[in-house]
Amino acid sequence: MLSSHVRAAWAMVAVTAMWATAGVLTRRLETAQSFEITFWRSAFTAVFVSLIVWWLQGPGIVRRLLQAPRALWLSGACWGVMFTAFMMALTLATVAEVLITMAISPLLTALLARIFLRQKIHRHTWGAIAVAAVGMVWMFAQPRVTQGVPWGSIIALLVPASGAANWCLLQHRQAQHDAIDMMPAVLIGACLSSLVTLPLALPFAANLHDMAVLSLLGLVQLAIPCTLLVACAKVLPAPEISLLSLLEVLFGIAFAWAWANETPKLQVLCGGTLVLLALLANAWQNWRLTQGKSA
Repeated sequence: MLSSHVRAAWAMVAVTAMWATAGVLTRRLETAQSFEITFWRSAFTAVFVSLIVWWLQGPGIVRRLLQAPRALWLSGACWGVMFTAFMMALTLATVAEVLITMAISPLLTALLARIFLRQKIHRHTWGAIAVAAVGMVWMFAQPRVTQGVPWGSIIALLVPASGAANWCLLQHRQAQHDAIDMMPAVLIGACLSSLVTLPLALPFAANLHDMAVLSLLGLVQLAIPCTLLVACAKVLPAPEISLLSLLEVLFGIAFAWAWANETPKLQVLCGGTLVLLALLANAWQNWRLTQGKSA
């Protein structure tokens, strides 16, 4: 069991590193713009995830999806919003701003679980929510006359909001002993995202170089890590996954800084550090609670 746990933990580190390549790869695009980027990334993800699902579960994917319960499609819709909003946000804001905004997902999840599932929020989580809110205000409290509305960060908020809604849905179904299969939900999300953005992506402008980069986004940045995440979730407790997921922010900012010449603003770094410290403290306390219960 220890060996499986260690392998799953390292796999989760690899997952965060692959997620973090989104910013660098997006900045390498030459002619593709906005909705076209989102469309091709989601389309390639749909292709690769369908192959993975076929490999893991056998043929008959379309039939199984058509017969799937409504909850699976709702989960897929959440994934679709996340896929679409993430890429749109990256075209409108820096990698650091988008990733730090997305990192508040565990806190939003706790709030939604409290409202809809009546789950208790621990005192340390309330404290983390308050500190993270201060950090977010610090990051984006800038003169609107010179900076304008931070649409990238606003759109990026849809990612943790949809992720929190998806998690609550999964928890609700699991409580009813009817767990949702994550991989088909990811496939539905990728298909919905590509269908919604297709009309807005026309006419296509991506060249061969861009198509290669976009295919990498679909395979390396989404399809493979999503598959590994599903496997890790069967071994690692949720607090530990939440803790390790914070590495995406560090990897993403470092990758963009080193290979895309995107230096984050001091204001973003200071506010972001406050957010990450709050998330780290909350995840650590949750992990300790989990350890205490299992002892």
